[in-house]
Amino acid sequence: MSGFDQLRLDGVTRRFGAADALVGLDLTIERGEFIALLGPSGCGKSTALNCLAGLLPLTAGAIWQDDQRIDTLPPEKRGFGMVFQNYALFPHLTVRDNIAFGLRMRHLPKDDVRRRTTEAIEMVQLIEHASKLPGQLSGGQQQRVAIARATVLEPTLVLMDEPLSNLDAKLRLEMRTEIRRLHQSLGLTTVYVTHDQEEALSMADRLVVMRQGKVQQIGTPEEVHTKPSTWHVADFMGYRNLLPLKASQMNGDQVTVDLGGTAIRGSAQGAVAPGDDVIAAVRPEDVKLSDQGVKGLVEVVEYQGRERAVEVVLDGGGQDDPVRLHVRTEQRVEAGEQVALTVTPGRLLVYPS
Repeated sequence: MSGFDQLRLDGVTRRFGAADALVGLDLTIERGEFIALLGPSGCGKSTALNCLAGLLPLTAGAIWQDDQRIDTLPPEKRGFGMVFQNYALFPHLTVRDNIAFGLRMRHLPKDDVRRRTTEAIEMVQLIEHASKLPGQLSGGQQQRVAIARATVLEPTLVLMDEPLSNLDAKLRLEMRTEIRRLHQSLGLTTVYVTHDQEEALSMADRLVVMRQGKVQQIGTPEEVHTKPSTWHVADFMGYRNLLPLKASQMNGDQVTVDLGGTAIRGSAQGAVAPGDDVIAAVRPEDVKLSDQGVKGLVEVVEYQGRERAVEVVLDGGGQDDPVRLHVRTEQRVEAGEQVALTVTPGRLLVYPS
């Protein structure tokens, strides 16, 4: 199948019995884009990927490749490459034969198979390992074989389902860079499923944040990181401080809330009025230790290299339901210490409750 300019998902829905795994997914993917489907386990992201691949039929909606409807086509007719979480390599075939397998299934001339397979092996830097079996490779090397096998077919779209989740932290970082490099150098269009927000932010051109089978927000990494559309998205994107408060004053889109007896101004993310119950969200790195501000007692300190993750119980919160703030700081602080906290101006987001 030839390349495309746009891939369009219109109202894609998938039900399992009475349960909706995916509801009304609308998404347009441009040629050459790197799209990350992001969300917690069970949010529908892998279901969406499998619907795209043709591994699951749609309950409703349609998938279009330019002006051709493709959700009625079987997987092998869609021309997509797929990289699975468990790599799905043939254990009895060498690296070279694993990569060449799809080309041979298409009955290409032997010289073409040899040339394209060699180019793919060079691309993922596995020339020295070409004659080895998968069991003789590290996890990162197996991952590169899986990527080469998917891309050697020159697919119109590469689908990746949590491909780095089985790797250790150092290797995940290296493979993130590798996948992004291959995406750019080969001019691929990629849809990538992950539950890791840092992974998605670092790799994708656009994020599709999902929850309970529905899209919560579509935007660039910067948009989703700095302006989550709902407090659920904020929660998932690392706004660890989610505080149920009351709005006291409004001035345009600026809203004042009371935090530990201190008035703090935030930015309203939706319809908020004075007296409303709201949820205030702020990242730990945007809460600073200070000489004055909200008072509290340091309860937990975790050393994390250059920084410390600090949990502070605010004064006046009550023993049954204490209010806690999470802080990231380079300052040395000890459990049991009294501290004062301020919030970086413009970083507190206030959502309708």
